Amino acid sequence: MNFDKFLVSISKIENIPLPAEPSQFKMSPPFRMELLRQQKEAIKHAKKAGVLALFYPNSQHQTTLVLILRKTYKGVHSGQVGFPGGKIEKQDQSLEAAALRETYEEIGVPINQVEVRRQLTEVYIPPSNFYVQPFIGVSRTTPTFTKQEDEVEAIIEVPLQHFFDEEAVTLKRVSTSYKLDVEVPAFKLNDNVVWGATAMILSEIKDLLKQLL
Repeated sequence: MNFDKFLVSISKIENIPLPAEPSQFKMSPPFRMELLRQQKEAIKHAKKAGVLALFYPNSQHQTTLVLILRKTYKGVHSGQVGFPGGKIEKQDQSLEAAALRETYEEIGVPINQVEVRRQLTEVYIPPSNFYVQPFIGVSRTTPTFTKQEDEVEAIIEVPLQHFFDEEAVTLKRVSTSYKLDVEVPAFKLNDNVVWGATAMILSEIKDLLKQLL
């Protein structure tokens, strides 16, 4: 989709209701409800994080979304695809500020280059006991990405039309912190399998944008 057309459409995004949890649950792993039940007490003390779904024009002026592939490390999100962002720190005045700061640190997009257009529905992540607050943002110019070498394995640029393609929705067998070899709903984007909380957030973004575009 032409980015100018996208900008016109997304200007109305604050005027429509969020698809919220029903949209997220389309891409929820089958064991999610059991995990939420098990962590009922832990949820009361969950940590907070902000992430950014950043849309921008690519070199052909087509609307594109950026994701990141995280480095392999000793942690529950090792080697997974996600949004730029991270936990709120003392210097952050809000979760939005945390998302923007982490986006700059992880992929090099300056904070003043991003226009935050909408706050989405929070997602709880049981394995790491985080509540993640997603935001939709726009950069009017093509970013010059610089990845944070110690945390980011690769920067993934997804054309909006690819994201909207129903063939991008699939099922994938993965090993999780909860079960070995379980089938989960997922997106296949640029040959990367995206599942879990990231897929749930993407599902809400997809349903939201479909009302506008």
